[in-house]
Amino acid sequence: MTRFALTLEFDGGPFMGLQRQDHGPSVQEEVERAVREVTGETVTMHSAGRTDSGVHALGMVSHVDIEKDIAPFRLMEALNARLRPHPIAVLACEPKAGDWHARFSCLGRSYLYRIHNRRAPLTLDKGRAWLVTRPLDAEAMHRAAQVLVGHHDFTTFRSVHCQAKDPVKTLDRLDVRRDGDLVTIEAEARSFLHHQVRSMVGTLGLVGLGQWSAEQVADALAARDRAALGLNAPAEGLYFVAAKYPDN
Repeated sequence: MTRFALTLEFDGGPFMGLQRQDHGPSVQEEVERAVREVTGETVTMHSAGRTDSGVHALGMVSHVDIEKDIAPFRLMEALNARLRPHPIAVLACEPKAGDWHARFSCLGRSYLYRIHNRRAPLTLDKGRAWLVTRPLDAEAMHRAAQVLVGHHDFTTFRSVHCQAKDPVKTLDRLDVRRDGDLVTIEAEARSFLHHQVRSMVGTLGLVGLGQWSAEQVADALAARDRAALGLNAPAEGLYFVAAKYPDN
């Protein structure tokens, strides 16, 4: 039995999420199907994180256990051939020790959120970014974002469906930058609550529009109440970027 780590890139638009779902297609279901077609084995894929419907990944790390004797490069090529035409690609494949786990060995996760701040509708990035047509003050958004950095109870920024036992998380980084019409938000932490990034981005969007202040963001955080949330940003602008492990 070999444990293979897979680095996945995918467009989340056609899927109900990364995790296998009873009510629609998932990335996990398609990768497991591809493994079954390549090896004849039924496997369960484990991943560094979960993504909602419409959320994308640039470097999701997952693993599967395979009995068949197969080289990593050959497995990667075979999986990519069988994943077509679904918008899922295996970017890297490498064997790992049997006690390595894509989720439980992970030391940190990073996300990117993309906002197009312009009047014109999206064409190339339709379904892959949030279009905000009114001017955003990215500098004000960045200043307000620093209120959220650190060790806090993020109940306000947590989905009511979140299954995490503890709402307290340590947010290591939350940076907002502008490059022309593109505003990006980068978030890093050991782990995140369900909808935490989208909730933080949506609230920062209100700051950028001049509707909220940094003080109101601090008050919302301190409220520890989902009802105090400003706005939940749409899923299509969110990307899982990378997972950090002891060996990288």
